[in-house]
Amino acid sequence: MTLLAIDHVQLAMPAGRESDARAFYAGILGLTEVAKPEDLARRGGCWFESAAVKVHLGVDPDFHAAAKAHPAFLVDDVKRLEMAAAQAGYRTAADAPLEGYERIHVYDPFGNRIELMQKVTP
Repeated sequence: MTLLAIDHVQLAMPAGRESDARAFYAGILGLTEVAKPEDLARRGGCWFESAAVKVHLGVDPDFHAAAKAHPAFLVDDVKRLEMAAAQAGYRTAADAPLEGYERIHVYDPFGNRIELMQKVTP
């Protein structure tokens, strides 16, 4: 038995902040919101995806931001995303260099850390 792929990443969010999630995940990261299945929609939260990435935001009544654990997304223009996030008021942070990548961390509206990585050639 072998793991084949990650189907989606689930992040937590506080109740009632779906519009904030849309502004960040669709507005800044460029993901498309998709409808949740009817039996899950009543729980709140949002689902977003692109051709290769699926992010589910689920409401956690005891929400605490993921400040260390995080997804890392490959992107095609990390500087553009960093500028867009910063201009929209989202916190960004540099991290130690990682050979072969330009990368930053950006924090969603709830304080969850998201790593954005762009492959670079020497």
